[in-house]
Amino acid sequence: MRRLFTNKIFILTLIVVLMLSLAAVSYSEKNGVNMISNIVSVPAAPLQRAFTFMTEKVNDFFGYFEDVKATKAENEELHKKISDLERQILDIEKLTKENEELRNALNFKNQYEEYEFIGSSIIAKDPSNWFDVFTINRGSKDGILTDCPVITSYGLVGRVSKTDLVSSRVVSIIDMDSTVSARLSKSRDIIVVRGDLELRSMGQCRADYIPPDADVMPGDTVETSGIGGIYPQGVIIGKVVKVIKNEGQYDSYAIIEPVVDFKRLEEVIVMKKK
Repeated sequence: MRRLFTNKIFILTLIVVLMLSLAAVSYSEKNGVNMISNIVSVPAAPLQRAFTFMTEKVNDFFGYFEDVKATKAENEELHKKISDLERQILDIEKLTKENEELRNALNFKNQYEEYEFIGSSIIAKDPSNWFDVFTINRGSKDGILTDCPVITSYGLVGRVSKTDLVSSRVVSIIDMDSTVSARLSKSRDIIVVRGDLELRSMGQCRADYIPPDADVMPGDTVETSGIGGIYPQGVIIGKVVKVIKNEGQYDSYAIIEPVVDFKRLEEVIVMKKK
């Protein structure tokens, strides 16, 4: 009897366990996926966030270098455009200067119709910073003669001192061997412009034999007088930059700044009488 009772309890217990098991299985069928997902996702969430963060940072890192590369390419393109514009500006300035020189040369040509104008290039010069004595690529075969005046479109350069078949030697107005009969454009007083050893080192020359009563001031223009038979009248020599007054008659003199840049001469014009 006792054994039968024990068996009934065992069977009842077994039935309860089975029922609970079935309930658990049924619940797990509905929620098993969520449970597994929770088990996996909860610990993995920080790792996922870290991975996402690192991915964004890596993308930002490589994106930065892409931006730098693009910016560098833009800068190079801008530098190229700036260089092209600078070259164009230099070309325009050069053309403007050449145009001005041609206009001035044309004015000279119209003013001195008795002269033939022979353009020439400087091919050699004395070992000095200044073009006080130099050689041009025109000679006797081109009709060049000794004492032909030499000018640029701006004004007087000097004269031909020696010539051979294909070249000529030119002495400029800043050289010690140069003497030019000149005139003060404002007062019309006759003076003499000549080279000076000290002033030559500054590309300048001096005006002597200034009359005591001459009205001469810095800024006054000096031009050729036409006296002496070498230089025609009215060719601009330069401007007065300083007047040195002395007590003796004709002892005063002036420092002249030539209109020609004797440090950068390249081309000159020889005036040959027709």
